[in-house]
Formats: sequence, C-alpha cells, structure tokens
Amino acid sequence: MDVTIIRFPGTNCDFDTANAVKKILGTEPKIVSCKENEIPKSDLIIIPGGFSYGDYLRSGAIAAREPIIDDLELKGNQGVYIIGICNGFQILTERKLLPGSLMKNSSLKFISKNIELKIDRNDTFFTSKYKPDEIVSIPIAHHDGNFFADQETLISIEDNNQVALRYLEPINGSLNNIAGLYNKDLNILGLMPHPERAVDKKTGTNDGSRIFESALDFYSK
Repeated sequence: MDVTIIRFPGTNCDFDTANAVKKILGTEPKIVSCKENEIPKSDLIIIPGGFSYGDYLRSGAIAAREPIIDDLELKGNQGVYIIGICNGFQILTERKLLPGSLMKNSSLKFISKNIELKIDRNDTFFTSKYKPDEIVSIPIAHHDGNFFADQETLISIEDNNQVALRYLEPINGSLNNIAGLYNKDLNILGLMPHPERAVDKKTGTNDGSRIFESALDFYSK
C-alpha cells in the first residue's frame, strides 16, 4: 500500500503519523514537502496535524494555497483516498475539498485531552473496522476545532450522511457535535481527533488504530 504524508512548515505530527502507518499498515510512507508540485503515486494521502505556517491568517489558509494542494485536489477528484487530521482537516476545508470551516473553540482555549466520540457510519474506507454507533476514545489537541457551516450546507451534510464521527458531548462549539466528515464521494475524510496518537494502549487508547486497519482491510480485498 503506497502512502504519502504531506509536510508543511509547522507540521508537528508527521513522524507520529508515519509511525502509525508503519505499525499498522506495515509500509514505509513517503514524506513530501508542500513545495513539491506532484504527489507520488499513492493509495492513501495523509495531511497530518500541526500548525502550518503558524496558523497565520486562519488555520490552514496559507497551506491550502501551496503548489502541492493543486495535485491533491486533482487526485481527490480522481478518487484517491485522502485523510486530513486536525490541521489537515482545516486545510481541506480551506481548499473547499470538504464543506464548512473550523473556527476558534467556543471557549477560546486550546483543548488537549482524550475525548469520547461516536462513529456515525462504519461502511467506508476509513471505518469498516468499527461497529455502528460505537463509542471510542481518541485524543484531541486544537484551538480551532469548532465546526461551522451555514444552515443549507449543514442540512446537506446531514442529508448526504457525510458525518464521520461526532463528539459524544459538546466540546468546542461544533455544530451538531461534528468531529469529522467526508466529502460526498466518501474518499476524503477530515477529522479533528488524532488517531495516530491512539494506536497503542500504553498511551491510553488504541481506538484510533482501526481507522488505519479499515484502510488496510479495504486495500487488501
């Protein structure tokens, strides 16, 4: 399975993500600079967490305009699987590859802790190893994770069953407690929780590992 991780100035979860990929998918991911014009042949592209360009302007706003994102958009439209984690989710919304936007947490404070989430659907590339409506524990670490969309967009998201997972309890002001969502074709996923930090019970939880296991299971069929 060919996996590529895109690195930006300020990315700080690239090695954690690479280690999770190696541990669960059994492959060495390519880590490429956002200054490249093309992404290597990939079955899965990951935009990891961090603070690209120091979150200047808006979180993910500058990163979404880097050269490599043109090719990311092209590959996403061709059906390549893409996951954006935390800052990666912000970048995907800034590029309009996912609907809505991520605003400052309603508390105006950085939140870093394990939280409970509900899996909304388990029939996708990213979630087949979960049970329907399963409650899982995965850490979050963000200041701008408050999901917002206008009412028309929010209705469309719900009607199209694009919500991937929800906070079990209100945590940051996100509408409908949305913690992650898909594009309409279900090949692009953005989520604020960090599954790469939840792949070993020694760190508190391994509930995030099944996102990677689901991808491997899909690819192996």
